[in-house]
Amino acid sequence: MRTNCLASLGLGVCLLAAAACGSKKPVTKSETAVSTNAIKHTHTNRLAREKSPYLLQHQHNPVDWFAWGDEAFAKARKENKPIFLSIGYSTCHWCHVMERESFEDEAVAKFLNAHYVSIKVDREERPDVDKIYMSAVQAMTRSGGWPLNVFLTPDLKPFYGGTYFPPKPQPSRPSFQQLLERIAEFWKTREKEVAASAEELHKQLAEMASFQPAEGAAPLNPGVLTNALAQFKSNYEPRHGGFGNAPKFPRPALPSFVLRQGSRHKDAEAIRMVAHTCERMAAGGMYDQLGGGFSRYSVDAQWLVPHFEKMLYDNAQLIHLYLDAHLVTGEAKFADTARDIIRYVLRDMTNKDGGFYSAEDADSEGHEGKFYCWTKKNLSVLLTPEEFNVASKYFGITEEGNFTDHSHPSPLPNQNVLSIVNPQLGTDDDKLLLTAKKKMFEARAKRIRPHLDDKVLASWNGLMLGAIARAGAVLNDESYLAAAERNLAFVQSKLWDSTTKTLYHRWRDGERDSVQLLDAYAFLLDGALHLYEATLEPRHLDFAIAIAGTMTTKFYDAKDGGFYQSAADTKDLILRVKEDYDGAEPSGNSVAALALLKLAAITDDKPMRERVEKTIRQSAAKLQRVPEALPYLLAALDYSLEEPRRVVIAGDPKSPEAKRLLRAAHAVYQPNKVVLGTVGAVESFAKTLPAKDGPVVYICTGTACQPPTNEPSKVRELLK
Repeated sequence: MRTNCLASLGLGVCLLAAAACGSKKPVTKSETAVSTNAIKHTHTNRLAREKSPYLLQHQHNPVDWFAWGDEAFAKARKENKPIFLSIGYSTCHWCHVMERESFEDEAVAKFLNAHYVSIKVDREERPDVDKIYMSAVQAMTRSGGWPLNVFLTPDLKPFYGGTYFPPKPQPSRPSFQQLLERIAEFWKTREKEVAASAEELHKQLAEMASFQPAEGAAPLNPGVLTNALAQFKSNYEPRHGGFGNAPKFPRPALPSFVLRQGSRHKDAEAIRMVAHTCERMAAGGMYDQLGGGFSRYSVDAQWLVPHFEKMLYDNAQLIHLYLDAHLVTGEAKFADTARDIIRYVLRDMTNKDGGFYSAEDADSEGHEGKFYCWTKKNLSVLLTPEEFNVASKYFGITEEGNFTDHSHPSPLPNQNVLSIVNPQLGTDDDKLLLTAKKKMFEARAKRIRPHLDDKVLASWNGLMLGAIARAGAVLNDESYLAAAERNLAFVQSKLWDSTTKTLYHRWRDGERDSVQLLDAYAFLLDGALHLYEATLEPRHLDFAIAIAGTMTTKFYDAKDGGFYQSAADTKDLILRVKEDYDGAEPSGNSVAALALLKLAAITDDKPMRERVEKTIRQSAAKLQRVPEALPYLLAALDYSLEEPRRVVIAGDPKSPEAKRLLRAAHAVYQPNKVVLGTVGAVESFAKTLPAKDGPVVYICTGTACQPPTNEPSKVRELLK
């Protein structure tokens, strides 16, 4: 990563970067030693007291790590040492690489311990901390990612940073040891300049965080949506699908928006783009062809070779995308992919009480992809000759393989990532393929599995809760609804304080944290609303209303609109920021906006709707100029520009007749709708709609309703 100095960041940072990148100091053996020379597990540092799986992975490093908190901050202030902050997550492949190369090295650790206060942060537990320092590194270097390594003053202000630093120097790139030495020297000899640069950067970050609405922004109208759709379509990659080039992230909010607009405007081209993208992703190696579930992204344009970590948040959003594709196109294969993802989550990513785990690693036994890949020899021994021939043809198995882990000093040879290369098989071959896949899955299950990050996050659980609940309604599967009910009960019992109406973020190993985040509230609100719409159970609506109330109180900016990422009383942050980017995860602001619009439509809460409209207007300039930054918020804008359709089911929602009507309501792709009941309804117009001789459905816009019907086919017709 080349360091680009911004003149406005101050002299100190630029001089520091130049010294680090241009160092001519001879490289010694101690500076380039990697983990093969390190002493394993002879150390135990204070991270052993933590619950985060990522922090626990570093508990035996010789680095004297601290967790993020007052103990580390006080030491840095007392000893006037710079802070070395390293942020990552437990399933981050390059985090493992840097640990192996640098943090397990005795010489590197000795220097860090002498000259720095070293802090480890799990970015999944503390996305608010990560957001601040990622913004700083992106401002300094024009790039970002994990591991994120940042140097701070004792008062937590960043002055230099980057992502992965290698153990040996590279062209225009210092070794990690060289960087540590140069920064320590600068701190010792030019502390005032470094502090001044840190102060200047902090001011710029504060200006960015203020998130003021742009002056003179054009009104938000359907033209913004049309413009966004045109831009997204222009970025479509026609050969392999997807919107953009390699590396390819699914980023489901973007194709979901394209599908939303394509369906609304009967744009067959837009629909085809999304359908093709879904087909190619599900056929690629990024999708686990044996066990279900998607990896985080593909390193190539073909969706073939992934970084193999599987994240809960990706798979939750992809369930929604594949359900949408199924409803719009009528293709059963998209529904099958959604079912496979859910089967994977319930089998491998769910604890005994219903909580959803966070992620699975890319690595096993120190090698990326080892759990998932196959050699031709592996398969020839495992399968019969007939099964082997069919599986080799279907998955494109070759002697040389299609994947090499170049990050490992001793990569495994001849590895094949499974992808669907020849999908068309005869009837007899289909039977052989089924038996081959069964044998392969059973054999793979006996391998050493990748590390499981078993913490339960309220935010990501909210996303998966909503996805599985909606799948239960769309696919008419009561087992999915039961899993969603169990999950919500788990989150409510472990992370929700019903007395104070407070939602905490992380639970693991019998203990919850004390962190409150917008993402937790917004994502769980979204999940609870999906479960309410799928069941019409009044207690789920009551819970959603409670979450929305606390979320508004703690995070909403009444002056300018929008929601802060952290609560006002969070004491360990140098800035209070608003997230305004829908990346691999949608932002808390975007999810809050769409969820609150739905809740306002259900409850007739006009002030709630006005708060959302103010929130969307705050991002008007970005929605108009760089719509690709906020595809999820574009969906909220789309929802806000017209009165949503309200599907009101009057009568006992648990009766068989009502359930048939409820299934019909969910069987139509109509994203700008809400489904609600009259039993247990809050004070709203819906409460006045009577059931006539059993459950009936009213399709309403505003307070005007179509005549009631008890025919599922009529419900589908009216919604279309």
